[in-house]
Amino acid sequence: MTSERSRDNLIETLKQKGIKNNEVLKIMKKIPRHIFVDEAISDQAYDNTALPIGSNQTISQPLIVAKMTELLISKNPKRILEIGTGSGYQAVVLSQFAQKVFTIERIKTLHDEAKRIFKILNIHNIYSKYSDGNNGWPEKACFDAIIYTAAANTISTSISLQLCDNGVLLAPVCVGSKQILREYLKKDNKLIYVDHGEVNFVPLLNGKK
Repeated sequence: MTSERSRDNLIETLKQKGIKNNEVLKIMKKIPRHIFVDEAISDQAYDNTALPIGSNQTISQPLIVAKMTELLISKNPKRILEIGTGSGYQAVVLSQFAQKVFTIERIKTLHDEAKRIFKILNIHNIYSKYSDGNNGWPEKACFDAIIYTAAANTISTSISLQLCDNGVLLAPVCVGSKQILREYLKKDNKLIYVDHGEVNFVPLLNGKK
């Protein structure tokens, strides 16, 4: 199956699964997901599934990337902080909607590979940092939106302080034995939230590797 046909099939799947934003669908079709994964599994790049990228990490399922992007951009954020660069795929998608995307990765090999891909794709509005994502990026705060790409036990005060008032924070959060996609809105320095169903992400870890 050709890459073009594979991409078309993926977009049809996303539509059937409830993704309605045409701009999100258009960007998801345009971005070459196959360059974010090893060549040996590149034929699976346009399947609606998570794929391994090394270091016990994965590139997220396209449906989850589309859903999280759709939720975030509904608030028209100009500056986004991403905690967990991973493959860089989610950051690239977000970079098509925001003025600036700041992304943090704790695993050096993934950080370096994502930066290489950003350069290949000629994307200049993504700013990368090799660091522990639990600390955020306070010197660049505040952010209109913050997105976690790994499951957190809680949202720390240090992260919530980096969110602008009326900003949105989207994170998979561990609730008992489940992970829930939770959308927080910051109002008067308090976080209120709404849940968007169960998800399955790698856990958010401390420290650099």
